Amino acid sequence: MAILLFRLNNVPDDEAMDVRELLTAQDIYFYETHAGFWRLGVDAIWLVDDTHAEQARELIRAYQLERAESQHKSYVELVEQGQAPSLWQNFCAAPFRFAGFLVAALFVLLLTLLPFGMLFKQ
Repeated sequence: MAILLFRLNNVPDDEAMDVRELLTAQDIYFYETHAGFWRLGVDAIWLVDDTHAEQARELIRAYQLERAESQHKSYVELVEQGQAPSLWQNFCAAPFRFAGFLVAALFVLLLTLLPFGMLFKQ
């Protein structure tokens, strides 16, 4: 039975390519599925059987730890150089999205606090 190894939803192309190369270098047979036009399927990397499942998971886990560390270092360098986007720069880049998130957060806050307001109103 096939085993889901790695979901590719919202994974950058370079990370997905690195995972493919990592598995290929270790001679671990895998295949990919795509969600398709209507997005009803699953974008993922699958193993055919479980003989290499633990080895593959360990390889991916080690790779992701290494990648997270390198991404964090590059972000820290951007912050030190003053090139990391600020809140104002994010707003200027996508004002409608920023406003949408702000409205959504206020709506959730309102729904959360409304029952307490009704308790104290009585």
